[in-house]
Amino acid sequence: MRGALYWEPLEGGKVRCRLCPLNCVISEGKRGSCRVRKNIGGRLYTLNYGKVSAIGADPVEKKPLFHFWPGSCALSVSTVGCNMHCRHCQNWEISQADESFPHLHEMTPEMIVAMARHYSCESIAYTYNEPVIWYEFVLDTAKLARREGIYNLLITNGYINEEPFRELAHYIDAMNIDIKAFSDEFYMKIASVPSGEPSRRTAVIAKKEFGIHVELTYLVIPTLNDSEEEIRAFARWVVEELGEDTPVHFSRFFPHYKLTHLPPTPLETVEMAYRVAREEGLKFVYVGNVPGHEGENTYCPNCGKPLILRHAFEIVGYHVTPEGRCEYCGEKIPVVGTYKKKRYPGMWW
Repeated sequence: MRGALYWEPLEGGKVRCRLCPLNCVISEGKRGSCRVRKNIGGRLYTLNYGKVSAIGADPVEKKPLFHFWPGSCALSVSTVGCNMHCRHCQNWEISQADESFPHLHEMTPEMIVAMARHYSCESIAYTYNEPVIWYEFVLDTAKLARREGIYNLLITNGYINEEPFRELAHYIDAMNIDIKAFSDEFYMKIASVPSGEPSRRTAVIAKKEFGIHVELTYLVIPTLNDSEEEIRAFARWVVEELGEDTPVHFSRFFPHYKLTHLPPTPLETVEMAYRVAREEGLKFVYVGNVPGHEGENTYCPNCGKPLILRHAFEIVGYHVTPEGRCEYCGEKIPVVGTYKKKRYPGMWW
């Protein structure tokens, strides 16, 4: 247990958490919506500091981050809890759990950074459950990693208030932000939060104000967020607010958690999203959860040649120069860093 950041006392021993836009008002002895921030004696505490539910060495492409040090290794680390309650969450066992989860390991920021060093991971990815509600631990670890020359990756729903995000953003190098849909109705009914606007705001602040490398993921769910109109509106927003060079991943949904009554996303629906996004001007669009699909590859927006060929999370061909240009026509390609061809240590627990 650790004292929480970003909260204020209220009358009657209550507190208001100011970490995320839910701004939970929490009575004595109660917890916020995330399950891991608790009012004890009129003060707010975080209950998951240093409590690790999973840790492993992954290809950075698994995050997914396709334009950030391709082929490099990310030490993925997670805890428990989330400020959303998505009915389709694939990691619900940890995202909807609290500190009583039976498989937690106590770790310090120093231990995380040392493990990244030991396994030759270029980055640490805060992932699998929502890193926002692990804020204090992520902030401490990110500061230490930055001093040690290790990159920090935030794999997040982006649902965080501006002030805490701006403090953390100084130490973040890349983000994949999960945009659940482009309608508030979806966020209310499926994710249990009022609006998706805070997540979109986080993406804009990250890229435009802090220069963080940003990629977006949109999970295409049948009947819920898969209309051409909604996807076109989303793609248009990306072009206008983040830029045409922003990588966007359209992932295929498979039945899970509380949405097992829905079918897997038809492949043609994901391909429609891919086509529509390109029609709206996005240069780097990807198809996820369809191994072997040509939509996994990066193509030159000028000459159309395949530049980074992928199969699942493995790079099988690379044609971007060390200067970040297309090998065929010289077009500038927005990839951070150079290709890292390496083996992964295979550690996981």
